[in-house]
Amino acid sequence: MARLALLSVSNKTGIVDLARRLVEEFDFDLISSGGTAQTLKDAGLPVTKVSDYTGSPEILGGRVKTLHPRIHGGILARRDVSQHLTDLENNQIRPIDLVVVNLYPFEETIAKPGVTLSDAVEQIDIGGPAMLRASSKNFAHLTVLCDPAQYDEYLQELQQNNGVASLEFRQKCALKGFLHTASYDQAIAAYLSQQSPDTLPQQYNLSGQQLQSLRYGENPHQPAAWYQTGTTPTGWAAATKLQGKELSYNNLVDLEAARLIISEFTDTPGATIIKHTNPCGVAQGNTLVEAYQKAFNADSVSAFGGIVALNRPIDAATSNELTKTFLECVVAPGCDAEAQEILSAKSKVRILISPDLSSGPKDTIKAIAGGFLVQAADDAVADTSQWQVVTERQPTADELAELLFAWKVCKHVKSNAIVVTGDRTTLGVGAGQMNRVGSVKIALEQAGEKAQGAFLASDGFFPFDDSVKTAAAAGITAIVQPGGSLRDQDSIKAANELGLLMVFTGIRHFLH
Repeated sequence: MARLALLSVSNKTGIVDLARRLVEEFDFDLISSGGTAQTLKDAGLPVTKVSDYTGSPEILGGRVKTLHPRIHGGILARRDVSQHLTDLENNQIRPIDLVVVNLYPFEETIAKPGVTLSDAVEQIDIGGPAMLRASSKNFAHLTVLCDPAQYDEYLQELQQNNGVASLEFRQKCALKGFLHTASYDQAIAAYLSQQSPDTLPQQYNLSGQQLQSLRYGENPHQPAAWYQTGTTPTGWAAATKLQGKELSYNNLVDLEAARLIISEFTDTPGATIIKHTNPCGVAQGNTLVEAYQKAFNADSVSAFGGIVALNRPIDAATSNELTKTFLECVVAPGCDAEAQEILSAKSKVRILISPDLSSGPKDTIKAIAGGFLVQAADDAVADTSQWQVVTERQPTADELAELLFAWKVCKHVKSNAIVVTGDRTTLGVGAGQMNRVGSVKIALEQAGEKAQGAFLASDGFFPFDDSVKTAAAAGITAIVQPGGSLRDQDSIKAANELGLLMVFTGIRHFLH
């Protein structure tokens, strides 16, 4: 007797070819539902509609099609249990040897602009996950396929094993089935959580599809892989690589740090160079090449082997500058043909095009022993109208703009963070020190003589007035900091005595 295959797919890629070979080469009968049945019928293949097989019509506009004992009995029956076989015979149920199912495009739907809650809910598959879970559970007796990429491998299995898929293959497919339903349910739960007024849900699930196996993680002894969330590529998964070697774990971590910084600057051409997630140079200019040159000259030693992010498409002038030093990666929203030709001379440099560098995750996640921590992304937009000028000296419009530039950069430097800037360019960066005084000294030492007349930003408040005095002695003329210390008045008094301008933002940006 011919074996029975159930085909019910939303994504119909490859389904006709699979069905044809099942019928012609491996003696399968086909049952199918809805649009899949029509597709197979239009291709001239013999197929029985699920409703005809079960004797129950599709109802509720197709919401109920495969939820029937003749379907789930055929899927869940164990062939090694006599009572199961008796139940099949008594109820005229044929055992099903192959289930091919993929699900309604829920994630594709919610990714569309303007999608409504009711639109999303209609794309929540019910029968599909039920069949996938049942089939995956019973992998000892049948095969389940949930991805068109599995079709050829399954057919090869049949060819190599006298028409029967091996148990090892069936178990591998079952795992993929459970991962698929888990990811699908997670996407639904995440979407509905976003509709809730609660900031973070009581239960937080994270799932992803492996996009690429990486050579290693931060160090060669650490295995690593890159995962994509959702079925529609976004972010770095959607970026186009024009040239260069494969991306590494450290590349991707640094690229994300670069994206976060460059997304702060949209109105004026800007550039940032990243080393170990900290900026060694950030600048704005009248042109992109000017911005890059300023960022590079801010710390040309550290820029060697860096990650560059640009907020304008790469032009020929900028590409000529980019080829003058060794860089790991360059990312920009575009790259013109002449620039691409120039950059090809440095074929190992990874050139990435990402049209939207401003879109990122809404939450940040850190693994800890026994679980993980979740927080909302630090996407607070700086608003100078909410800042408080706490000194006698008042800022000019240009001084306020420079302070804003320094503050935006400081937000993305590891705490304790101090950034010294001038002419919309970083002059010194003190990052990741155990005390703020240490970060101040590092940033001022790096700035050197350029600290004369420069501006300073601190990601946290000054607990004492020592850093204010140190900054003034080096030539700093204006400071931006969150404020909020019990001894703020000491810092304000020192700033007034030394003729400094100081503003409080009322918000801090610790980055651990």
